Amino acid sequence: MVTAGNRNRNRNRNRNRNRNRNRNRKQMKNIYLRLIQSGQSLKNPVLATVTGTSGSTPQKPGSLALFSGGKLIYGTVGGGIVENRVQAFADQCSRKKESMHVSFSLDNGIDRKDEAICGGSISILLEADPLCQLPLYEKMEHDLATGSPGVLVTVVTMVKEPQVTIRRHWITAGQDAGLPGYISDPAKKEALSMLSSPGSVKFRQLETSIEEDVQPSLVFLEPVFPLSRLVIAGAGHIGKVLSQLGKMLDFEVTVADSRKEYASALNLPDADHTVAGDIGKIMEDIKKDNDTYIVIMTHGHAGDAEALRPCIGSGAAYLGMIGSKGKIAKMREEFIARKWATAEEWQKIYSPVGIDIGSKTVEEIAVSIAAQLVQIRSRKSDPPAGGLKI
Repeated sequence: MVTAGNRNRNRNRNRNRNRNRNRNRKQMKNIYLRLIQSGQSLKNPVLATVTGTSGSTPQKPGSLALFSGGKLIYGTVGGGIVENRVQAFADQCSRKKESMHVSFSLDNGIDRKDEAICGGSISILLEADPLCQLPLYEKMEHDLATGSPGVLVTVVTMVKEPQVTIRRHWITAGQDAGLPGYISDPAKKEALSMLSSPGSVKFRQLETSIEEDVQPSLVFLEPVFPLSRLVIAGAGHIGKVLSQLGKMLDFEVTVADSRKEYASALNLPDADHTVAGDIGKIMEDIKKDNDTYIVIMTHGHAGDAEALRPCIGSGAAYLGMIGSKGKIAKMREEFIARKWATAEEWQKIYSPVGIDIGSKTVEEIAVSIAAQLVQIRSRKSDPPAGGLKI
């Protein structure tokens, strides 16, 4: 017999299950946080990090892969032959319980079927006991959840080639005191400067001395930032597909709609957050900064206008609105006439939205918008001319 109490308990269990499922899904692409989630279920895990490349390589510095039980389970350091070779090193690390820093060439002849022919070289750091860093990754998880970016500082000291020791430290803005004294001041300064320019440098190696170490050491700095936020005003067909693509592309996805049956976890299983209600008020309340990407596609022109008004001049990294050229021209005229936007502010709106790929179907339109989001995000993270390039 199903009672009201049973229904409430089941509802609460389902709500908690969905909340935990969404929390885990948000963190899925961060391998450091996956270590927390998987924890002791991993069998002899080895964490591989691309630390350096030259020439043509399948992955760039900072790429991560986690091996467990003799196979790759998360991430990638290049795929194919490169990954097979790193897997062999990972197996060696696991057997010997020793971390390694290895380099190998990818410049082989086409007749070498068992070797890569990319034409470059790659260096890989393999950590034999990544679970010993769980307290540090738990701190990282907490800081990212509260919107605080940080830098993972990894000190690698040679023992006997290729064997190394690995020490990791996590700092956030204003917390350079959290780094031990053996790390040089220039390294601390560089780590903190990376926090002030998110996305400009993904990963870098410092040539610096470690006073207490007799053997050579390397210091790697890796900025880790919260996911960029994608806010979709409108949970219709295109909004639903775009929420799926946004999640795949490492955005934290929020979908808002005036209709409760549309803005729901049931209808939008890939969204991190769903909000139903007055669309203008929702968009007014949503945090908007240079890491926020907004796409407006409600079920009517009036809804689009209500959603757009509080986003004008907000400083969002991207503001786009779906619509025909005729609709956009009329809305522009009204917004400027009513002094809701200046001509300069309107010029910054991406509308009609998306890259022109000749899209016709719902899925194709969503792809064109997702491609534009990636394009803008990539431009934002490109280093300035003459700056550091890795």
